[in-house]
Amino acid sequence: MKLGLNKSRLMIRKTFEKGAEMGFKPLSAVVLDAGGHVVAFERQDGASPGRFAIAHGKAYGSVMLGMAGTAQMARAEAQAYFMSAMNGAFGGQVVPVPGGILLRSAKGEVIGALGVTGDTSDNDVIAAMAGVEAAKMIGEA
Repeated sequence: MKLGLNKSRLMIRKTFEKGAEMGFKPLSAVVLDAGGHVVAFERQDGASPGRFAIAHGKAYGSVMLGMAGTAQMARAEAQAYFMSAMNGAFGGQVVPVPGGILLRSAKGEVIGALGVTGDTSDNDVIAAMAGVEAAKMIGEA
């Protein structure tokens, strides 16, 4: 399964639709490929400009560590020194909270990540997973 621009845009669009349906605050979403490179990014009207860095950090940590945002947060709570070291290794780019969705192929290989921010982290996950499911992707929250 390849993570291309059309599938990335579909995930973002469906993420935003779910957020609007549920009355979430304006969202921002980024899709990264398996190398951590940006495939697509969008920010809804009214979302703060700093949201790119947060969405990117959620997705980047997922790709670089091979674990979704929820798992990263659990690891940060259990071993703060580990996540601090990882953030140092990755130039402070990791945001270890829910909203970073790890994307895998049917064979279990990491193919990228979707990072969503704008509402609570739990709501970011709800919107993101709607986008992942609509794009028929395999995502770990």
